[in-house]
Amino acid sequence: QVQLVESGGGLVQPGGSVTLSCAASGFTVSNYIMGWFRRAPGKEREFVSGINWNGGSTKYADSVKGRFTISRDNAENTVYLQMNSLKPEDTAVYFCARGPASPYVPLVSSLYNYWGQGTQVTVSS
Repeated sequence: QVQLVESGGGLVQPGGSVTLSCAASGFTVSNYIMGWFRRAPGKEREFVSGINWNGGSTKYADSVKGRFTISRDNAENTVYLQMNSLKPEDTAVYFCARGPASPYVPLVSSLYNYWGQGTQVTVSS
């Protein structure tokens, strides 16, 4: 049974940092694209970042480029999202998702077929 469990969210001050983790079970993350999405209050879910099987290809939304870093530990079957220089507009529920078995990271959420329950990140003073 495929499961994705996010952790690491919470309340962070503007300019602060937090690292989200996504622990996968029921499959091997090294065989799939893994992605992070977020849904802010009153907004649609949006792509944040994605990574291919060996980390050789990554993609970021323009809004987080230079501040967020996605990585994976295939031995631990876990994907991470390091979030730095956080802004109030980063406040959202963050979701981990499994994408296709592809060398290229898709931006479209419909191509990701398994999702975690999400973890809340609130950026506020």
